[in-house]
Amino acid sequence: MGRYLIEPFDHGDRSDRYATERYQGAAGRNWWSCDPTLRLLMWRHLGDGGGGFAWAEPHLERLGALMGGLVAECAEETDRNPPRLEKYDKWGRDVSQVVMPPSFQAARQALMEDNFTSPSFAAEARAHGANPAALAAAWTYLLDQADIGMGCALGTGGDMVVSLAEKHAPEDVRERVREIFADGFYSGEAAQMFTERTGGSDLAALETTAVPAGDAWLLSGFKWFASNANGSAFVVLARLPEGAVAPFLVLWERRDGGRNGVRIRRLKDKLGTRSVASAEVEFAEAEAFLLAGQGSGSGLGTMMKLTNASRLGVAMMGLGVARRALVESICYAGAREAFGRRLIDQPLMRRKLAELIVEVEAVQAMVFDGHIGPRLRLAPALIKLRASRLGVTAASDAIEVHGGNGYIEQWPVARLLRDAQVNPIWEGGDNILCLDVRRAMLKEQAHLPFLDHLRALATSDLVLGRVDDLAKAITAWSGLEHAVAEERLYPLAQFMADVYAAALLEDQASWGLDHGRKALVARLYAETHLVDHGPLRGIDRTTEVPFEELLEGAVTLRSGG
Repeated sequence: MGRYLIEPFDHGDRSDRYATERYQGAAGRNWWSCDPTLRLLMWRHLGDGGGGFAWAEPHLERLGALMGGLVAECAEETDRNPPRLEKYDKWGRDVSQVVMPPSFQAARQALMEDNFTSPSFAAEARAHGANPAALAAAWTYLLDQADIGMGCALGTGGDMVVSLAEKHAPEDVRERVREIFADGFYSGEAAQMFTERTGGSDLAALETTAVPAGDAWLLSGFKWFASNANGSAFVVLARLPEGAVAPFLVLWERRDGGRNGVRIRRLKDKLGTRSVASAEVEFAEAEAFLLAGQGSGSGLGTMMKLTNASRLGVAMMGLGVARRALVESICYAGAREAFGRRLIDQPLMRRKLAELIVEVEAVQAMVFDGHIGPRLRLAPALIKLRASRLGVTAASDAIEVHGGNGYIEQWPVARLLRDAQVNPIWEGGDNILCLDVRRAMLKEQAHLPFLDHLRALATSDLVLGRVDDLAKAITAWSGLEHAVAEERLYPLAQFMADVYAAALLEDQASWGLDHGRKALVARLYAETHLVDHGPLRGIDRTTEVPFEELLEGAVTLRSGG
């Protein structure tokens, strides 16, 4: 029996029009089974279908059902009923307790029970010949399709806290940190607290102060935007007495077991990512521990390196939103009819979906290369620049595909767009990323290994030629006057991202794992981003995009899978 009343106009020849059960979106499907592109990546990076893949596949199958089922369902409920702050207890004392909704707790518990990023799972994967980094990337990729807010809540700053504490904190504090992160970095216990009312990127304007107190410090100040404020361990930027800025570790409890001087003023009323509690946090002589060698600045340098890992995490969030938007669009276009045909059978809709398929797979190639490929200094900024922006545009496209329904909060794509808007901001906006690209090139000559990487990946004369053109563009840029060079950073970074994605897609095509489909994706991407189509802009081209081939390798929509 249906769960809705039959309306008088639901009968007769028009009955199929109102058979709303046809409109199954991404939720309720197995996101591993319906994603051939992820299967290709795992096949390749888990040993070309060898023992590692065979061992991992049942885990991935189970994970796909979890993400498309419980986690996706809880994400919608948490969005409607977000975290709340209990500021005071019944005696009026400040407790600053963030209360997470039951839907968040249920999803978090399920994720921790099936956590591909935990040390125990990584050890088991290695024992079976599977690459733990590839499986961790798959876990976050699938999670971010359900809820990037949960991805932020679980993953923010854990590696930074543990790495810096192990290097710089007193032994008793290191032991406490190990206990907090026993389940791994991705356990929802960390937060980064950098941003103040004066901004987040300009360290010269930072006002939070630190004064020594034995082998500890006392922090006083106010952080304007702190995500995952319900965590247990925070990395906080503060100013030393001599004026330098350094990172500190702050725990909710002091060494003596008492309440630390941490107060939450209020939770932010955000546009999206409501499942992660973002707050304004005050430090009132809070006990803290310096995460840097005295006077060395080493902690800040290490922290900035770890920020690149955080940027890759945000890039994965952008990719997750884009992939979810693509699947929702294909599901809806395959069910909705207009002018006597399904939307997905109409040429203009096919054009839009084909472009979205190609762009999502290009960014997927970049993000996974950042997570499990060679560590390139330039890559995180370029990957985040491209992926975070695609999340926004893909979510917007999904709303357009859904028409007026997409603009309604009961449909999932409205939340996707609200969530996606934060990714270009988190861990540095486009301009900050471009400045980092400049810093990496001028101070570290990071473009040289980057260009070598592209040359090793590319296979066609077109893409190899564009790598050479990119090298010439970098040389030309380096000779510009300072202000002009800074203005040109954005188009230069976009050029880098275009060639990077094209080279990665050609490399994937060379694996020969999908009967030539990835070669089609690589060609279409290169034609869009690297070819000059002349004054007619390619409108005179007579070749037709083989949409069915593209679609078949992008999404597999079996019933419930």
